[in-house]
Amino acid sequence: MQTWSLVSICVLLGVVVRWGVSLNSYSGAARPPMFGDYEAQRHWQEVTYNLPLQEWYFNTTDNDLNYWGLDYPPLTAYHSWICAFIANKINPEWVELHTSRGYESPAHKLFMRATVLVADLLIYIPAVVLYCFYLTDGSAKKKVSTLFCFLLYPGLILIDFGHFQYNGVSHGFALWGVVALGLGWDVFGSMAFCLALNYKQMELYHALPFFCYLLGKCVKLGLMGRGLSLLVRIAVSVLVTFALCWLPFLSDPGQASQVVRRIFPVARGLFEDKVANTWCSLNVLIKIRSIVSRDSQLYLSLACTLLAVLPSSIRLLTKPTFWQFKLALANSSLAFFLFSYQVHEKSILLAALPVCLLLNDLPLMAIWFLQASTFSMLPLFLKDGLLVPYVVTSLAFLFFSIYLLSALEHCTEEQLRLGAYHKLFFCLPKMDLACVLRWKFYISIAVMAGLSVASVALVPPPHLPDLFPVLVSATAFTHFLGTFIYFNIVQFSGPPARKNQKKNN
Repeated sequence: MQTWSLVSICVLLGVVVRWGVSLNSYSGAARPPMFGDYEAQRHWQEVTYNLPLQEWYFNTTDNDLNYWGLDYPPLTAYHSWICAFIANKINPEWVELHTSRGYESPAHKLFMRATVLVADLLIYIPAVVLYCFYLTDGSAKKKVSTLFCFLLYPGLILIDFGHFQYNGVSHGFALWGVVALGLGWDVFGSMAFCLALNYKQMELYHALPFFCYLLGKCVKLGLMGRGLSLLVRIAVSVLVTFALCWLPFLSDPGQASQVVRRIFPVARGLFEDKVANTWCSLNVLIKIRSIVSRDSQLYLSLACTLLAVLPSSIRLLTKPTFWQFKLALANSSLAFFLFSYQVHEKSILLAALPVCLLLNDLPLMAIWFLQASTFSMLPLFLKDGLLVPYVVTSLAFLFFSIYLLSALEHCTEEQLRLGAYHKLFFCLPKMDLACVLRWKFYISIAVMAGLSVASVALVPPPHLPDLFPVLVSATAFTHFLGTFIYFNIVQFSGPPARKNQKKNN
């Protein structure tokens, strides 16, 4: 009873933090003509409520696709319609066709914030609670601590409640899939992940680990017996889930193909903004967009992404354990973020979710990455007027996660799983890698703090107006690349400690 009281307190604190962030500004507030992502979400509600379904993804006189045209899969559109239906009951002006464009009022802001919070309470937060209590090791106190730190992750809170999006829905569905697979409910897990994929197409970052884990498990059970039965049930559940999600669009092939074109806009080019991935970082030295054609950019990013994700996927396919699955999720999402096509800075949240799953297993490395992922979106937060929430949530997460999870106290080479590094770099002199890593962590936090202060307090030279965003993205890129290498090495090293093996297998 006492444990569940602590869980309730953690959830309540998570809600309070989310609502506190939501009281600040949001993306594009009072900035015509496009206003920002807040207006995008409101406009999708306007479109889905007032127009027939056949026009949602098409450019018409009533649906200008150049003004925040719907570019997410059907579940997002259905969610927008549900929100719009409720909004229309409260105040029809919020979703009135054409005249509601750029609508801003305190009451509407309260409504929109409430829709994000309700979605988190219904989908995301229950999945986090179940994962922390049924699929992590340790005492009840450690599980509660993991839960609190998981819910306190600043990146997701600032984007969903400050910048304004519904990432908690797709993250929640994906996490339900993880929880289901961890509990052995493979069919349910497949269906949950299909819902995530049909809500946001970027969940493809996690698709290969789900596929390899389930296929590897079927092969392990035997494709002439139980494994075949499981494979058939999973295949049927996936097909049925996709069919139900896309059912209104399947009667006309032109409808379905238009939706696909909208959700995969390859015409935009390799990258747009200063993102902490390989292409943006490399572009500082080599102008990729000038020397490589657009088609070649697409093929180059595809090849690099597949090469980066292949080792982790093969490892998972041959050793389909839950521990390998969690690491593969982190490695796959990082590979996609670092090398794939048309990446946005907010896409780092897709890598942050599986890293949150490792807070209990590899606390220092998980905390380090999650802090860097929040820092990587600093230019976006400053643009949205979220400096104070960024500072407060980042400091709170750093302090509580290190304190509650004892990340710096229990920080040996064995706990950090650094033994493989001695084998890989045997020619280097012997040293205490755990001590080196701790010092690198301190220096990293100091650099991120210094760049955060400089981005606010200093004016860049006139000939380098983007100096600080470039430094932020380059610094974050080094963290992400280092984390990607580390998690791959951990995945290919030995299994976790014996006391965790039963849980993770």
